Amino acid sequence: MRKELRTHWLLAVLLTLGLVLRILATVAYTPAIVYVDSVQYLTNMGKLSPDQLNPIGYDFVLGPLVWLGGLKLVVIIQHLGGLLLGVVIYALARKLTVYRWLSAVAAAPILLDAYQVQIEQNIMAETTFDVILVAILWLLLVKGVPGWRRAAVVGVLVGAAFTVRAIGLVLLIAVVLYLIVVGNAWRKRRMDVVRRTAAAVAGFGIVFAAYGGYYRVDTGRWGFTGAQNEILYGRTATVANCDKLPLNDGTRLFCPKEPLGHRLGVDKYAHDRYGDKNWPGPLPPGTTKHQLAAEFAHLVITHQPLDVTWAVLKDFAKGFAPTRTSSPDDVPLDRWQFQLVYPNLKDPNTAKAAVKWGGSEPHVSHVPAVILRAYQLHGGYTSGTLLGLGVLIALAAVAGLGRAKTSRLRSAALLPATAGVVLLLGSAAFEFSWRYQLPGLIFFPLAGVIGLRAILGKDQARPAMAAYPDTVDTAAAKSLHGTNFAPVVVVIAAYNEAARIGPVLTNMPKTCAGMPVDVLVVVDGATDDTADVAKDHGAYVCIAPANRGQGAALRLGYHLAAEGGAEYVVTTDADGQYDNDELEVLLEPILLDRADFVTGSRRLGAEDADSRLRWVGVRVFAVLASLLTRKKLTDTSFGFRAMRADLATAVTLREPQYQSSELLLGALALGARVVELPMTMRRRGDGSSKKGPGIVYGANYGRVMTTTWLREYLLRRGRRQAWRTPADRTVRTSR
Repeated sequence: MRKELRTHWLLAVLLTLGLVLRILATVAYTPAIVYVDSVQYLTNMGKLSPDQLNPIGYDFVLGPLVWLGGLKLVVIIQHLGGLLLGVVIYALARKLTVYRWLSAVAAAPILLDAYQVQIEQNIMAETTFDVILVAILWLLLVKGVPGWRRAAVVGVLVGAAFTVRAIGLVLLIAVVLYLIVVGNAWRKRRMDVVRRTAAAVAGFGIVFAAYGGYYRVDTGRWGFTGAQNEILYGRTATVANCDKLPLNDGTRLFCPKEPLGHRLGVDKYAHDRYGDKNWPGPLPPGTTKHQLAAEFAHLVITHQPLDVTWAVLKDFAKGFAPTRTSSPDDVPLDRWQFQLVYPNLKDPNTAKAAVKWGGSEPHVSHVPAVILRAYQLHGGYTSGTLLGLGVLIALAAVAGLGRAKTSRLRSAALLPATAGVVLLLGSAAFEFSWRYQLPGLIFFPLAGVIGLRAILGKDQARPAMAAYPDTVDTAAAKSLHGTNFAPVVVVIAAYNEAARIGPVLTNMPKTCAGMPVDVLVVVDGATDDTADVAKDHGAYVCIAPANRGQGAALRLGYHLAAEGGAEYVVTTDADGQYDNDELEVLLEPILLDRADFVTGSRRLGAEDADSRLRWVGVRVFAVLASLLTRKKLTDTSFGFRAMRADLATAVTLREPQYQSSELLLGALALGARVVELPMTMRRRGDGSSKKGPGIVYGANYGRVMTTTWLREYLLRRGRRQAWRTPADRTVRTSR
């Protein structure tokens, strides 16, 4: 269990936070949050009438839970379902070889978004719908190209989604598209494509026909929901230009009285106006309200298709706004926000439903409600702009950007992206509500991380190292046991640097500030003559039997230097990018007791940049590090650094490759005084960088920086007592 927690610690943190939010919601609103739709679901549990506002699929889940434990059990199960959704999304991403930290990013919105937590506290169908959506994704994506049997099961699940929320019907579009393109099979095995696509459509058709047949038996007419006419009317009423429509005496009654440009919102026409039993007044003989509303809507769609389409697209675009806002015509946003008083109590049916099916009067516990509301209103939700970015990344992968051109994940990225788009676009075709945007929390982050994984290719980051010393450290250190080092030790990690390390060692000062200087070269599993060249130039050499990465080699060097009596450790690279003549300048703040850790900065000094992407990355990560540590930093990856030896060994170092930010943030977390100095960075000499593709390196560097901050600043704050500045130690000793 401990190993699993260490491996998936970021998911564990997110799960814990998500659990806390859900506990607060369960305590804050007793027995649950009951809205108008909630009452309709509850009153229909026994009758199962299909001609109500909502489909009856949720009632099949709701009924047994209410019978077993009332409304409180319903919301507890829904909250547990929300947590399970986060775990399954994470597991699904990992199955698709998405990096652990990116998989956690995909799970974070469903776990931490306050609007998701609020809807789980509601007696509403959304959580059940979400579970079906994730089940569809799992069946299609986890086990490779689906056969016709699995496709048929997926079709049945799409049908089940339709019975819970009618808009689930449009998911069939995304499923069919995926089944056609997955694995490029349409070019090779067209009959397999036809077979599995037909199976999915047939599976859906069985459920769809059964539901329609039940509707026919129960009501005597064909249909699927009682809301279809009023919703369609609401959408078209907002844009109808009645002067240009061929209206008759019946359909003219449905033309809004408000002039164009001053129309009410879809929700007002669909529910408030259409729901008024006295509206629109006497109808022509032989007609019905349902019939005339449908005719009116069809006339508007036929004669004003562009107006209707533009209205739908504007509502669809609202879901990608950076913040949660709503226009006066939208469904009120506060309907989906945590309130400090119990919502909807003006409707007497709310309290009656709470007592009848929940066993208690509706009640709000003030303190947890305040906490949840503050969290929600101050950024506790997923920005629509970030969700849109996820879609764009997925589509870029589908288009073959970067390494995605040869990746099998292109079609995997396509499925959640298209499913989310068609579902939200279909919802917007009727009306915009932030409630209808919630499935985007499932689809778009997952699509984005799958797409990013496809673009970047296989993760080149190596597994985190065990605590020092591991077996490789122990084997490598044997040759230097008992060595007494000078007060200043320059540690150089080298892998296949035989052609470049010689001049670096030749130009290394033999003394610094009157102290002798030793050089320790840690050869990181090199296959060339790096070790022999270093010995010939008078350096101490430690040979690691396996290549593990620069971070592993430097960590070994820090410990060897400290164990050998060094007071100060300096790092530099083996390729000659840094100016050894600046060694004394680098050490001076430590020797004058103004710093414990000094790093050069190419931005404060001079840089001969050979990569525009790296130039941008240095600045982006400096801003990120400054925000995380609340200390102004300009360069987090400069390799020419000096530090007290006991500080270098006190920092937790687990990253074998992307170690520079881990060391810097770790030192700051321990309370060390960090100083940046202007330094020179030259272009690398002959040979090529071992950092790999810039985008991949940058993604991993950002991952290490953020996870180090979480580990050192949030999870291990008590560790700050493990290392003290010299002044602190002097004061402690004098006492």
